Amino acid sequence: MASLKDRIQEDLKSALRAGETLRLSTVRMALSEIKRFEVDKGVPPDEATALSLIEKMVKQRRDSESQFRAGQRPELADKEAEEIRILSAYLPQALSEAELSALVAQALQETGAVSAKDMGKVMAWIKPKAAGRTDLGKLSGRVKSALEVPSPRLRGEG
Repeated sequence: MASLKDRIQEDLKSALRAGETLRLSTVRMALSEIKRFEVDKGVPPDEATALSLIEKMVKQRRDSESQFRAGQRPELADKEAEEIRILSAYLPQALSEAELSALVAQALQETGAVSAKDMGKVMAWIKPKAAGRTDLGKLSGRVKSALEVPSPRLRGEG
C-alpha cells in the first residue's frame, strides 16, 4: 500500500495533467504541509502524523467556511467546502455514532476510568484509535459526558 505522501504526489500529477486548478492547489498545500513537517523535524512523518496534518488542514477549512458563510461570502465558503472534500479523501472513513459509542465504552472499561480525573488516561488510550476518523474535540466531550454519568460502581452497586 502506498504511503499517504505517495498518494498525494500521484494525485498532484493527475490533477496537473487534468488541469484541475482547485484540486491541484489543494493537493499542493497538503504536500507542502508534509514537506514542511519533514524540514522542521528532520524526518518524514509517519502515517499517523501525516493524517493528523491533513486533519488539521480540514479543520482549518471548516472554520474558514463557517466564517465565510457568516460573513455572507458564499463563493469563498464554497471554495473551502470543495477543499474539505478534496482533503477528506485522504482521511480514513469516519467512525459512525455506534462505533464511537462502542469505542468510548471500551476505553472506559480498558482504562478503568470512573471520574473526570481519568479523562487524560481515557483520551490517551482512545486517541490513536480514533485519530483521523472523528473530531477529537467532539470525542473528548463525549468521553467527558460518559465520565460524568454516575456508573453503578460510583453509586455503591456492583
